[in-house]
Amino acid sequence: MDQFPQGFIGVHDAQQNNLRHVSVTIPKYRVTAFVGLSGSGKSSLVFDTIAASSRRELNETFPSFTQQYLPKFGQPHVGAIDHLPVAIVIEQQRMHTSVRSTLATYTGIYSLLRLLFSRAGKPFVGYSDTFSFNLPQGMCPRCQGLGYVDDIDESKLIDPDKSLNQGAITFVSFGPNTWRWKRYANSGLFDNDKPVRDYTPDEYDTLMNAPRHRLTDAPAAWPKSALYEGVIPRIRRSIIGKKEAAHHLEALAAIVTRRPCPACGGTRLRPGALTSRINQLNIADVSRMDLVHARDFLDSVTEPLVAEVVRQLHTKVQSLIDIGLGYLTLDRITSTLSGGETQRIKIAKFLTSELVDLVYILDEPSVGLHPHDIALINKALRKLKARGNTVLIVEHNPEVIAMADHVIEIGPGAGSAGGTVTFTGSYGELMASDTLTARMLHQPLRYRAPRPATGSLALRHVGLHNLHDVSVDVPLGVETVISGVAGAGKSSLIEALREQLHGDYVDLRQSAITVNIRSTPATYLEVLDVIRKLFAAANHVATSWFSYNGRGACPRCKGKGVTITNMAFMDPVVQECEQCHGQRYNDRALGYLYRGKNIAEVLTMAINDALEFFAPVPEVHAKLDNVARVGLGYLTLGQSMTTLSGGELQRLKLAGELNRVGSIYLLDEPTAGLHLSDVAGLITLFDELVAQGNTLILVEHNLQVISQADRLIDVGPGAGVYGGHILYSGTPEGSLGVSESVTGQALANYDSVVRAGSGPTQ
Repeated sequence: MDQFPQGFIGVHDAQQNNLRHVSVTIPKYRVTAFVGLSGSGKSSLVFDTIAASSRRELNETFPSFTQQYLPKFGQPHVGAIDHLPVAIVIEQQRMHTSVRSTLATYTGIYSLLRLLFSRAGKPFVGYSDTFSFNLPQGMCPRCQGLGYVDDIDESKLIDPDKSLNQGAITFVSFGPNTWRWKRYANSGLFDNDKPVRDYTPDEYDTLMNAPRHRLTDAPAAWPKSALYEGVIPRIRRSIIGKKEAAHHLEALAAIVTRRPCPACGGTRLRPGALTSRINQLNIADVSRMDLVHARDFLDSVTEPLVAEVVRQLHTKVQSLIDIGLGYLTLDRITSTLSGGETQRIKIAKFLTSELVDLVYILDEPSVGLHPHDIALINKALRKLKARGNTVLIVEHNPEVIAMADHVIEIGPGAGSAGGTVTFTGSYGELMASDTLTARMLHQPLRYRAPRPATGSLALRHVGLHNLHDVSVDVPLGVETVISGVAGAGKSSLIEALREQLHGDYVDLRQSAITVNIRSTPATYLEVLDVIRKLFAAANHVATSWFSYNGRGACPRCKGKGVTITNMAFMDPVVQECEQCHGQRYNDRALGYLYRGKNIAEVLTMAINDALEFFAPVPEVHAKLDNVARVGLGYLTLGQSMTTLSGGELQRLKLAGELNRVGSIYLLDEPTAGLHLSDVAGLITLFDELVAQGNTLILVEHNLQVISQADRLIDVGPGAGVYGGHILYSGTPEGSLGVSESVTGQALANYDSVVRAGSGPTQ
């Protein structure tokens, strides 16, 4: 096409999810932003159609034997895609890795550090493996390279006044008649009716501390192949640090105290490795540094022998600093990183790649970033493009959208009301249009007259994490936003505040809702059981007939609504069930009616429609009304939650905590993943919560929300050790004239940045 002389990606007749026969042309070697309401179809087009097609095509270039080990991507519902490059997808997913994975090991920095110390460290103590806490040659033998030890309080495991038969072992899964309990009751080592208090010292030690060993003269009830093991070593071996620990977090927290390993002091390494130093620092000292200080350390290493190693290290470290992660320490456990931090680490990795002619696809790279840091993301996206790549971003942040070369808006509404292209063109052309996004971008920030507080929470001399002797008052009965760059200390301030709260409060942290193919809004809201009972009562049958996990399930698809055919090394084929046509239920279940509709027809209702249908049922109506209040009325009751966006899932979580009076709400970036229009609706909801007598305390970067708050507490100025100070506390409007407030300056510059845009990036 003449309008895209450097080439284009042509999508024809895309019908994935809610897309309505979408055809669109995307310029190559440019940054294209996809905008629109949450649930409008942006991700369906970008991730589920373009990215999935590219990954599928790439996988099919490998031999069949190799394909069976590659991720499987289903065939998107699209007519054709022309000129499709290889896609690199950078999503917002937390790293679910072990405690052995750190920022340094994940990025390859630690491998280079090991090489640096093996070559330049004095004295020489060994080769690279000597400095690895994940290998036997380097790991501390006491903690096995973990850096900590877990002490178990055995007094909390045993009720000494009870016998084994009475449940003397109180830890979960060791109760009478459980399989773990039988390993003690059937061992023949104890009188099962004798209270533990009356055990001899040897008997008690055998019960609690005996290592694994084979029993001699074991009774008949003892399995022949079984080994006996005391309660404490058994809990250490089979529960702590294993997958089962996730099911017993509360119980483990009551018995386990974690402390730095006394042998290695938390460094994870053998003593010998710590004697080798460069400029008076050992490898553990360097690992504890944040990236900025690590760069300074590298600049101090002048040994010619390691010049190339230092150069490679400097490149990796600098790329992370350039994208706003300089506050992270090298030993930061990767599982503690946020989704936004993880995404930026991946972006930094590709900034040093020499590959070209790729399409980089990013999911809201601005999430978790203060407006002050948005410039770093924009610079990174331009750099990816300058290397000869195409960049596609799904984005809601006005300042990121403003730097795009090309904008495609999907809408006009969400869910079934979306799925069409409502605009395509430059940012300037978008601002001259009348689309929903353009109208919202034209709205200037407005500041409210602050509402009177009903009291305050006083924080005094807080030094938690990176906070520097902070003292501040947080008002009650109004809305307060805590702002600042990522890593400034906002979450630490909330943590200190949480410790002062007593009684009932709502803690809505950004922990993802666990979903699967059977999860629906009806199951999450816990209204499906009520609906099943209504159907059962109306038809005088058991409630199990209205469960797609029970008697009512379609026999063909087992209640999934789809059939999944495994094609060996090829992608599984996912098809609508031919028997129930996606309704999940069998014919008998579908024959029963409630108010003229069968169970499948009710579950395909939009929540807005279900509100009227269930008006006579208060316990259902009230929960559905809360969902509508957070702007999710277009979802259907039975929609698979695997199809919901991150913004939709977060609002669904908030919906379950409304209708409170006099409570304190703690929210962590509640606008993440929301369109400007959705944010406006959320602001209205926050006003309603305050009017009900609640207190709202938000960690937030969104300038719309900040401008409508009653109080702004700005933390900074930088991140990590460079933050932790209160820069400003007062009305949001009052921060505009405070040069030290990074948020105040962002508020002051918002209108000019959004109105002007940054034009095409060359």
